[in-house]
Amino acid sequence: MTARGEKTSSKSTTTASGKTKRVDIASDLSRLGSFDEILEYLITHVTKTINAERGSLFLHDPAAHQLYTRVALGNLSREIRIDEQSGVAGWVFKNGEALIVNNPYDDERFNQEVDERTGYTTDSLACVPIFTYGETPIGVLQVLNKIDGKFTDDDIDAIQLVASQCASTLNTYALTERMETQKRREAEFMTLVSKLTTELDLSRLLSHVVDAATEMLNCERATVFLNDEKTDELFSMVGAGLGAFEIRLPNSAGISGAVFQSGDNVNIPHAYADLRFNPGFDKQTGFFTRSVLCVPILNKHGKRIGVTQALNKIGGPFTEEDEGRIQAFTAQISVGLENAKMFNDMQAVKNYNEAMLQSMSNGVITVDETGSLKSLNKSAEDIIKIGADENLGKSLAEVFGEKNQWLVDEITKVRETGSTENLEDADLYTGEGELVSANIALQPMISGEGETIGALMLVEDISSEKRVRSTMSRYMDPQLANQLLEGGDGQAMLGGQAAEATVLFTDIRSFTTIAESLGPQATVAMLNEYFEIMVACISDAGGMLDKFIGDALMAGFGVPLPSDDAPDAAVKSAIAMISQLRVWNAGRLAAEKPAINMGVGVNTDNVVTGNIGSSKRMDFTMIGDGVNLAARLEGSCKTYGAQIIISEFTQSKLKGIYALRELDRIVVKGKTEPVSIFEVLDFHDDETFPARMDVVGHFLEGLNHYRATSFDEATKSFTAALAANASDVPSKLYIERCNLFKENPPPAGWSGEWVMTEK
Repeated sequence: MTARGEKTSSKSTTTASGKTKRVDIASDLSRLGSFDEILEYLITHVTKTINAERGSLFLHDPAAHQLYTRVALGNLSREIRIDEQSGVAGWVFKNGEALIVNNPYDDERFNQEVDERTGYTTDSLACVPIFTYGETPIGVLQVLNKIDGKFTDDDIDAIQLVASQCASTLNTYALTERMETQKRREAEFMTLVSKLTTELDLSRLLSHVVDAATEMLNCERATVFLNDEKTDELFSMVGAGLGAFEIRLPNSAGISGAVFQSGDNVNIPHAYADLRFNPGFDKQTGFFTRSVLCVPILNKHGKRIGVTQALNKIGGPFTEEDEGRIQAFTAQISVGLENAKMFNDMQAVKNYNEAMLQSMSNGVITVDETGSLKSLNKSAEDIIKIGADENLGKSLAEVFGEKNQWLVDEITKVRETGSTENLEDADLYTGEGELVSANIALQPMISGEGETIGALMLVEDISSEKRVRSTMSRYMDPQLANQLLEGGDGQAMLGGQAAEATVLFTDIRSFTTIAESLGPQATVAMLNEYFEIMVACISDAGGMLDKFIGDALMAGFGVPLPSDDAPDAAVKSAIAMISQLRVWNAGRLAAEKPAINMGVGVNTDNVVTGNIGSSKRMDFTMIGDGVNLAARLEGSCKTYGAQIIISEFTQSKLKGIYALRELDRIVVKGKTEPVSIFEVLDFHDDETFPARMDVVGHFLEGLNHYRATSFDEATKSFTAALAANASDVPSKLYIERCNLFKENPPPAGWSGEWVMTEK
């Protein structure tokens, strides 16, 4: 092989036979009409002159840092691109020297990729750089497989002569073509931007944007992520090549998050070599990411609202030109994206409001500024028996009729004066002539400019059955109240009966101290928030709120209607209470408010239920020993450092599997028979109860030794439990008891019971 670096301007061509003759191809080039024709002519001319099988003319694309060819003799016209430093052509372009390679497959500079693409076998080649006026070539001219021997220096001279004569023309045409391509792209770009900025449907807009980005960058896949300020997440409703679905990820995660947080472009030619790249998504989808280009999307104020990400540039890595194009593209469409997102958010709010109105149990009716019916929800249709389709736009007098003229007058007054009206227990005639008792609230509708634009009417049906249901639902699960009313024997149940029930008691720890530190108003506000959470846990489990007793509450499960699942429901309710309390306390601590602690006692026994009180006030409640024991168990939580304690009577009836620890056999104050009690541990995690399994194992072992009066062995086991978790109160308590009994042994026949002296 040989290499020659001289730049010749010779006007003679040396043929294969060694004879030199002047050939001027400028006149031939001037008669050709297109760039492709010029390329084809030059390749044909040089291959005939050198007597070679095939030739290629590679031009340099400075924006893409690539060499490209469109014409190869004997093949269909198509464009092939290689890296500007790849193969023999890349070496010649980089070094500016001519080169002959007679055994290309043995030369490390030879790139076999082009042969593999075309199915051609290169046996020898000669390649020269094409210069215009500067020191940097504009491309290379290459001929392949000399037919009658090997390439010589005379062949190089001949090829250089052709290259020198065509260089200026090639450069001019290449520049012209790039300018025309850029002009066409700009026109297409502006047309696309104009189309996209008028689209308000966010899902469709994102789909159009990723399609456009994929085509513009000639890549396999693209995604537009917008920032959700409420959740600090980047989301996309569509990904080209993925199908339509929503993707969400933290706005600080991965490459997209890094670009969103920094505002800097990221162009990664090898994704798996970058630590910011998360390969997990590739594993999920089966897609293989090679290269990544990600740029931020800025609104008109320069605020980052999302990112555009493109994957796998076809034919090589993403270029600086790609960065510039996608950056310009996102800058133009950012207004459309922000408008579409705002429209999408407004549509979501509208849909939410409409859904909320339709789901309300109270009727909602709106009237416009002319006094015509504007809207009514489903509940309003059901209560006053009028249909929306046939009545919207009609005057109120037509809709409500003469019997409800008083209501029309009230609405007119509110609409004209801007006043509000609350009409309690009003008689309202329906469209079917029936009389309905209702509470009606009227208020004006005010625009953002402060003008009255109509009136709003809320209608609550308080007919007899609904009145009873509403009253009962205040202290029991609404479904339970419905069962009572629909069963027809509600009055008998409310009158009094004996039944097995599971009673739940709760109490706030150190309430007096907390109340003194908070003050009256803050204490009441705290209690209202606390009871809201607790009552929801009771209601969700199908329980009945019996009463509030200061900072304590009592609830029943399996009353007034019996239920085999009452013990499980009560335990699940207690677990939910502690879990929800933990969440609530986290918010209180964040707001620099004191945390609230509580205890829960649960017992299953026969109780008496019914309306109890005076003729002026009665409450549906539960009474009996079962109720008292539940209260005692709640009080014992303080002794054992527990949050939920249940009796053996509840434990024996549980159907589900729970994390329980037998604590003791106690005789509560006022009773003589011992009761086994259990601590519920399901709400604990590794942070709130470290080494739970080890602690419980050692504790139960110690409890068996304790009941067998082997107090030394028991102490060892309880000490082992404390070694696993130094905060375990029951283990500390039993060590104290063991020390006590070693000095004052229990009486003969003692089975481990402990007499409680406090409530």
